[in-house]
Amino acid sequence: MKTWFITGASRGFGARIAELALEGGDCVVATARNTAAVVERLGEHEQLVAVPLDVTNEDQANQAVALAIKAFGQVDVLLNNAGYGLLGAVEEASGEELEKLFRTNVFGLHTVTKAVLPHMRAKRSGRIINISSIGGYRSAPGFGVYCSTKFAVEGLSEALYYELAPLGVHVTVVEPGYFRTDFLDASSLTVSSMVIEDYSETSGAVRAHARSLNHNQPGDPEKFARTIVDLASWKEPPIRLPLGSDTVAAIEAKHSADADILANLRHVSLSTDFEQEALSA
Repeated sequence: MKTWFITGASRGFGARIAELALEGGDCVVATARNTAAVVERLGEHEQLVAVPLDVTNEDQANQAVALAIKAFGQVDVLLNNAGYGLLGAVEEASGEELEKLFRTNVFGLHTVTKAVLPHMRAKRSGRIINISSIGGYRSAPGFGVYCSTKFAVEGLSEALYYELAPLGVHVTVVEPGYFRTDFLDASSLTVSSMVIEDYSETSGAVRAHARSLNHNQPGDPEKFARTIVDLASWKEPPIRLPLGSDTVAAIEAKHSADADILANLRHVSLSTDFEQEALSA
């Protein structure tokens, strides 16, 4: 039996993963800004504790983890799932929109992770699963600011993977593509209020495509949730886990494009080293 600590557990991936964990006999600390929504979705359960948490609030994060330890004695799996998106060209995003997005998607993840890690380090075991995106591996027009937060999540996760491995704590960053959730709804995706006509063929086209794609995404959220629950028991979890055929295609395309850059500009890349000093006789 494991104890899960899940952020953003009132709906979407977080709620379904919490349900599956409970069905499997695990304990769940389900956090969200609105705990009433958590209870409404998950119901009353002796192995469930709903805890209020704004991930950008460090005091709340520490209090939530303390409640988890008090209730179940430990946290075995931290699922950093809370976050939201921003649609618009990079220039269209305001400074306030950018800062708010980073506070939740990056600083919030960092805050909750720091609150949990002392307990995992103390018992030399634990799993951290950070939900990123294919946008954390390659950026795209219309989602540049959102992708920049997920690039940050990838960087933090990779470092944590190597820092915590000797301490018995596993870290995996998950890279979903488009899954048929409410991510493209107004509840999860904000849209920059500024519209610059010059971007109509790039980010503007993405805005229109997002509307047509909403609730027609190729990924099955039930299969995603079950995979994450399984991941928590893998003996050797990977540093990253791409999920979705669109994610696989995007990663393969980026690998191919980057390989072309190295092949075409290798001589330029290598030319910037110091000249090798002649060996002394």
